[in-house]
Amino acid sequence: MKHLLLSLPASLLLLGCQNTPFSQEQEIPEAVNTELAANIASPVEISQALLADEAVDVIHPVADVDITLSENDTHVSDDIWQRVRDGLTFDVPENKRVLAQRNWYAKHPKYLDRVAKRAEPFIYYIVEELEANNMPIEMALLPIVESAFDPFAYSHGRASGMWQFVPGTGTRFGMKQNWWYDGRRDVVASTKGAISYLKYLHKYFDGDWLLALAAYNSGEGRVKRAVKNNARKNKKTDFWSLDLPKETRAYVPKLLALADLVKRPEDFDLKLYEIENKAVITQVDIGSQLDLAKAASLSGLSLAELQRLNPGFNRWATDPDGPHYLLLPSHKEADFTAGLNKLSEQDRLAWQRYKIKSGDSLIKIANKFHTTPELIKQVNNVKGTRIRAGKHLLIPVAATSLDHYILSQDQRLASTQNRKQAGVKTIHTVRSGDTLWDISQSYKVSSRNIAKWNGIAPRDTIKPGQQLVIWQNAKLTKAKLANASTGEQAVMRNITYRVRRGDSFARIADKFNVTIRDIERWNSLSRKKYLQPGQILKLSVDVTNNI
Repeated sequence: MKHLLLSLPASLLLLGCQNTPFSQEQEIPEAVNTELAANIASPVEISQALLADEAVDVIHPVADVDITLSENDTHVSDDIWQRVRDGLTFDVPENKRVLAQRNWYAKHPKYLDRVAKRAEPFIYYIVEELEANNMPIEMALLPIVESAFDPFAYSHGRASGMWQFVPGTGTRFGMKQNWWYDGRRDVVASTKGAISYLKYLHKYFDGDWLLALAAYNSGEGRVKRAVKNNARKNKKTDFWSLDLPKETRAYVPKLLALADLVKRPEDFDLKLYEIENKAVITQVDIGSQLDLAKAASLSGLSLAELQRLNPGFNRWATDPDGPHYLLLPSHKEADFTAGLNKLSEQDRLAWQRYKIKSGDSLIKIANKFHTTPELIKQVNNVKGTRIRAGKHLLIPVAATSLDHYILSQDQRLASTQNRKQAGVKTIHTVRSGDTLWDISQSYKVSSRNIAKWNGIAPRDTIKPGQQLVIWQNAKLTKAKLANASTGEQAVMRNITYRVRRGDSFARIADKFNVTIRDIERWNSLSRKKYLQPGQILKLSVDVTNNI
């Protein structure tokens, strides 16, 4: 997130942030109410209070894992990139937006190599699926733009996986999401979902692939509105002519730039990392729930290697309700299947006999053993939620220490929270009624940073008892203590803010480090009602550190 340094005259209304930085090309009303203008904060007072709402970077929470995909490291005789090259059909214009992206990729060959190595296990499958669905082969490059081909990637906009689906769109296109499993990270489920979504968008925009790609990035509604706005003004309605967010304006050129580099790498002194044009992983049916540590042992893989190929599983085992398959290196399939067939149903998981104590509940027991109440009920034929102290339950548990499942959701979170940041680290235990915005105000940090430090999205719900890592600037922390000891009061300024399209109570509260409750109180409003573009809000902003 970048600070937006304002250079507008103080006599102008302070405008909010959208997905693009403020542009002086935006229209400013000629007549501004004098009474309102008199109360507007100067740029100096709020230069660090107003944050630009830039597109959030995609986060890669785990390190890459080298996986042996064949028994013999042989020379690549049939390169997948040649197959992709032969199928490219999109026209690539030589305009500034494409050239800027192409130049960047061409100057960073190590980045392209790193991405290609991540793609190596999966790109053959993706190309096969695209061809089976009569899709442009260019879409095989889209995961580079979306996630750098990292199925564990996530963004603070709640998007996750190689194809970067938000929860709602993931569900809409067939990606199951629960405690055990997230189909947005499953390479098979998310690839099928991405193809379905892109086909839908292609039809929605009357066969225009560039508009479909723009909508994949920013939503069909936003792109459709941009098309209608241009049509009303008798302007062109192609992608290049639309007024779209900054991220989207760069998104399509990135894909076209990559396609151009793949088509003629020698023109840019590039040598693409070679990938064999054949299946190197196999989808293996496992029938029912299986501990991932046992699966790794049966396949001759490390647990990290197995989880890298099967990132959809959140916990120490596969989902008891499916999907019941694993992706494995093709040369490991036979040994794995033979070993799996020798396992009894009971041996697929480890078990522990637990005596119910007074005060226990199914939820409490499930949390203790890192499983779910539903699975405990299913295994023990428990009806309802009542259990009796003194009775015993059979609990499925991880076959090895949870620390060994280094790519599970819990361990990824631990890794994220333990990552060293600048400043002083504090652990905040969430209390009833807490919100990220209230916590950010208390610690004088951005709620987006709190989300980043804790591997969540700014809009995610937080729960009482949840522990959040907070990193504060050491100088600000000392100043806060000094102010408390000397009785120094915060310097407040009343400003007037004009609501912009896309604003919400939460977004404005975050920008100005105030609470939604404050905005409601100052303006006699309710958060239950939508804000309207052009609406004027009164805000009281702490500018102690900005003057």
